[in-house]
Amino acid sequence: MKMTLKRIFKGNQYTIGKLYIDGEYFCDTLEDVVRPEKIKNETAIPAGTYDVILNMSNRFKKILPLLLRVPNYEGVRIHSGNTKEDTSGCILVGENKVKGQVINSKQKMNELMKLLIKESYISITIS
Repeated sequence: MKMTLKRIFKGNQYTIGKLYIDGEYFCDTLEDVVRPEKIKNETAIPAGTYDVILNMSNRFKKILPLLLRVPNYEGVRIHSGNTKEDTSGCILVGENKVKGQVINSKQKMNELMKLLIKESYISITIS
């Protein structure tokens, strides 16, 4: 499975994107600010292509997608949340119907997990 995240708004407080699965729009995303220099828990990961695995998150106590080999980052996941305070460098899924937020995030995350759990190989390209 190939996921593509297209960042469509890079603001000074958050980043909004669109997530596609195998070329089809799936949902909106919310990330931290894209910056040239990393500020811990406040900076979106670099654009690129990353392998994704599903494994147990100690923080969330459930299986979630984990992006592998993200330069200068550890523990980058795709998960539910609503505001930039929920990101810490991770990718939040949902619907961007409120400025600076995503809503219906848990629902979108559940839908995403149902798709990902069936896959043997997953990658994400962020642009």
